[in-house]
Amino acid sequence: MEKPRVSINVLYFLLLVVGVYNCKAAAVAALESPAFTVTHSESDFEIRLYRESVWMTAPVKDIISFQKATRYGFHRLFQYIQGANLNSSRVSMAKPVLTTLVQGAGPLHSSAYYMCFYLPVKFQATPPLPLPELNLKPHLWTSRCIATRKFSGFARDSNIVEEVEKLATSLSMSTWANSSSSESKYTYSIAQYNSPFRVIGRVNEVWVELNGCVSNQIATA
Repeated sequence: MEKPRVSINVLYFLLLVVGVYNCKAAAVAALESPAFTVTHSESDFEIRLYRESVWMTAPVKDIISFQKATRYGFHRLFQYIQGANLNSSRVSMAKPVLTTLVQGAGPLHSSAYYMCFYLPVKFQATPPLPLPELNLKPHLWTSRCIATRKFSGFARDSNIVEEVEKLATSLSMSTWANSSSSESKYTYSIAQYNSPFRVIGRVNEVWVELNGCVSNQIATA
């Protein structure tokens, strides 16, 4: 019996798909990220000392859904990096993209969300000013200590609170118990590292700001 043969066209298509996938994976890996030093590590969480950096932020008020706030905020940020700024500059994609819950920033002192985009090194000193209608603002992120917990899959309204609670439980049983920053108005952030079109191998993190990092450690990072 004659063995089935794979046509050259099919083989070429498969090789092309693999090549495109590898190129995309390499491109994602090459995206810029804010600089940090790991100061403490456990099996289920990590403490990082982040350097000072500039982020572009999109306030999202009157929306209580994390997913809806993320979509609305990122839509405005995406326009900005595609050239909707006073310089018409294209800004390279960076990672992660943060959705931060901010206490008292909404109507009647309710909570609100901020969508935050890390600006690549090229634009750290002089961020392109966004078009006024986008309602975006550059924000100087001072050096800070962040507790992080990784989780996979998609970040949704149905799972983010559970992941935040897991991080809080881990911290409560560690030397970092009671170290949440009392001065910070940020309750927590969800960091997303992947395109929404990626289904497998997604990486997300819960971020909670802590007290106790020595800022001058940054100089030796």
